[in-house]
Amino acid sequence: MSISPDSAAVFGYHRYMIALHGNRSPAALGWRDTESQIIRFDALAHMADLNSHSLLDAGCGHGDLRSYLHELYPDIVYYGMEQIPELYDEATRRFQDWEATAFIRGDFMTDEMPVADYVMASGSLNYYNTDPDFIFKAITRLYEHCRRGLGFNLLSHIIPNGLLAAYDPDVIMDHCRQLCQHVVLKNDYSNEDFTVFMYR
Repeated sequence: MSISPDSAAVFGYHRYMIALHGNRSPAALGWRDTESQIIRFDALAHMADLNSHSLLDAGCGHGDLRSYLHELYPDIVYYGMEQIPELYDEATRRFQDWEATAFIRGDFMTDEMPVADYVMASGSLNYYNTDPDFIFKAITRLYEHCRRGLGFNLLSHIIPNGLLAAYDPDVIMDHCRQLCQHVVLKNDYSNEDFTVFMYR
C-alpha cells in the first residue's frame, strides 16, 4: 500500500511513540493521557442513541472507542478503520473475540470503506496536511459514508509543531452547513478541542 508524504509523517510519529511507550497505551496514539482521550469519547458518545445502529470509527487506532461505546450502547455494530499496521494489529488482537466488531486496514481518505449509520473520527483529523483543503475534503468524504450522522473532534488551539493542526470552529461550521442543515457545535468540554455533529 503506497502512502503519501503526509501519511508517512503520521506513520513515523506513531512508530516513534510506540518505540517510546509500547503499543498498548493511549500514548502510542499520541494522546497526552487516558483522560484526554476519554473526554473526547464522552463528547462523541452523546451524538445519538447508537444502540441497534452501525458505526464506522475512521482512524480507530487501537479501537478504544469500541470498548468505551460498548458500556453505553451494547447493541452497536462497530467497524474500525486504521491505516497504520501496528495500530491495526493491536486493535484486531484486542477485539478478535468481540461480536459485531470488524476492523479494516486502510486510509479512510482513499480506500474503500463501508457506509454506516453513524461515522465518528476522534483525533484522526488533527494531523497537519500540505493540502490546505484537506480538512474540508475529509469532512465531506466521511459525511458521504454516513446514513444518519457524522461526529468528529478537532483541535482549536495548538502550539505549532509541524505535526498537528488547529482549526477555527466557525470556519469548520460554515463548511459543514454547506453539506447539511442540522449541524451542532459542542465546545464546552475542553479549552483546546471542539466536537461537531452533522445529522441527515
